Amino acid sequence: MNKSRLATLVAAAVFTTANCAYAKSIEYIFYDKEGIAGSEVIEQKGSKISGELKLGWNNRRLNLKESFTIGAAKMPEQVHIEGISPFGAPVNEEFTLKDGVATWQGTDEHGSAKTSEAQFYIPKNSTLAVQTQLVKALLADKDHSIGLLPQGQAQLNKLDQLTLEQGDEKKTVYLYGVSGLGFTPDLAWYDESGDLFAADEGGWFAILRKGWDKSHLQQLKERQVAASDQYLLDIAEKHTHTSAQPILISNVNLVDVEAGKLRKRRHLLVENGKITKISRRPIKVQNATRIDAKGHTLIPGLWDMHAHLSPTDGALNMAAGIINVRDIGNTHENIMRISGLYESEQIIGGDLFRAGFMDRESENAMRMGKTADSLEEAKEIVEWYAEHGYQQIKTYSSMEPEWIAPLAKHIHENGMRLSGHIPAFMTAEEAVDAGFDEIQHINMLFLNFMGKIDTRKKLRFTEIGEHAHELDLESAEVDEFLDKLAEKGTVVDATTTVFSSMLLRQPGKIDPEFEDIAGHLPVNIQRAFVGAELDVKPEHRDDYDLSADALLKMMRKLHEHKVTMVAGSDGIPGFTLLRELELYAKSGIPAMDVLRTATLVPAQVMGADQYTGSITVGKNADLVLLEGNPLEDISALRRTALVIEGQNLYRPDELYQALGIKPFHPSVPFEINGTTTIAAKSE
Repeated sequence: MNKSRLATLVAAAVFTTANCAYAKSIEYIFYDKEGIAGSEVIEQKGSKISGELKLGWNNRRLNLKESFTIGAAKMPEQVHIEGISPFGAPVNEEFTLKDGVATWQGTDEHGSAKTSEAQFYIPKNSTLAVQTQLVKALLADKDHSIGLLPQGQAQLNKLDQLTLEQGDEKKTVYLYGVSGLGFTPDLAWYDESGDLFAADEGGWFAILRKGWDKSHLQQLKERQVAASDQYLLDIAEKHTHTSAQPILISNVNLVDVEAGKLRKRRHLLVENGKITKISRRPIKVQNATRIDAKGHTLIPGLWDMHAHLSPTDGALNMAAGIINVRDIGNTHENIMRISGLYESEQIIGGDLFRAGFMDRESENAMRMGKTADSLEEAKEIVEWYAEHGYQQIKTYSSMEPEWIAPLAKHIHENGMRLSGHIPAFMTAEEAVDAGFDEIQHINMLFLNFMGKIDTRKKLRFTEIGEHAHELDLESAEVDEFLDKLAEKGTVVDATTTVFSSMLLRQPGKIDPEFEDIAGHLPVNIQRAFVGAELDVKPEHRDDYDLSADALLKMMRKLHEHKVTMVAGSDGIPGFTLLRELELYAKSGIPAMDVLRTATLVPAQVMGADQYTGSITVGKNADLVLLEGNPLEDISALRRTALVIEGQNLYRPDELYQALGIKPFHPSVPFEINGTTTIAAKSE
């Protein structure tokens, strides 16, 4: 889940109004797929508002208290937020507005600004009350547009309205979209007073005022999803350039991941979405969409093998050159809807591969998929996923170790692969011996040598931070384990960036893994990269830094032992995968092999290498044009100049701008249907 959005989640609510016109109390209940996941109580007395949020999912616990005072134009004049972030880092944030001077300071940020006009301060760690107050301020503004602090501009649009009935009561609610905070507008339902009534958070959480039956959620969700999809439909219609003619790419340097070579000055022809010719000599063809790629490098379309997709992610991935995605855990309803939107090309997104998500029922269970109370029930879940076309099963941390061997056998008999977190109180080696085909997350490799810990809890992060650097990676014990992974063909989906980021982040500092690109992103996305996630004590700071370095050393060891590796993000779409590949190169893995982890190898693992994964005649035209040579500088992957998916062409600079992102590089011009595209300016 996007962490910047998590802090502003909202949920189902109990609403009561006191006799005093200026006093009211609102209680919000967070619903997940299985039931209640948390709550927030908001109280207002005159101009003073306070709220307390408590929310939990698997091993994360978010606890925040907020209080603020409303002044002119419904803007906060004083804000205080404190509590604990989902991974345990402390939160403390203050804002004041006095005599035209705004001042803010906290765990991660501080600053001030003179303001002659009313501007709305957006806390870095906001809960429901401030989010609702922003909507009220936007409604009060004549143009429904207000300036934001620390920076930015918010715009409110009414997208839908609906009258609900329950018994003798009727209520009209309005669907508003607030743009200017993230990649796409934030949508939720509000009542006539501007107080939140309901919202859907992509299947993770849902919102409804208690007192209104939960059955209303489905109708509200469907209307909200339709409005959200329309935004993405408009982006796809405007920014998908479909060529009815063959596509001819000339004078390009081509990365042959199968042979491990760079083929210079090649010419490539795409017809009916397939690569039909690759030549040293110019290709003669009439009525083609022509691309002069001199000075550019062509690579196969990238794969992200660890995604938890939302509809917005397709455009972000495509702009980064990621065409094929494996969703490693989602609700069935959500992933099937996204798959249908991708396949019909209603929204931007490439080929999608699905893993069924399951866990043992427990208080720490991951409830995005299905949970089981017994081995027999787990086997039934496997059969359900097989019947619904899933390629593999991903298990989570609460699974019973003794279930793994019989479950693996059942999964394999149903034609699927088994991957996942290593279950609590089980080692990675035991899981591999029991039938795991793939391991998610690099921390699980280190935990293999730390005893049988409870991986349902934050120990799976803190033990790595404090002790990963103590593991002797040159020991016979490590060599034997890695050799076993190689011999068994066990795949490692390391998601190294997620753990490196978690270990290196510090209060008040920008995440070093995203420092180079943060300035290109919308302001609230930028702010999500500032500060710590874990509560790292000063005496452990050096340990965490050394352990982050140990992650890279483990990556290099995996490569040296010829363990099959696939690149996955488990983070912000597009950008995290590209950083993952940079870290692989930083660890010492040759650039050609780095590219293979996100092209040919994933295609082989997913059984798709007959039609994608390399630039080969007869395969799908999944192609990415880069400025520069990624074999010399892996960061050239950030300079996407054109993405081709079949007969569709995408200009990354256009897509980035549509999502509120400053482009990294101008796209190459091309002529399609008699019209030449114009390259946008990079920022």
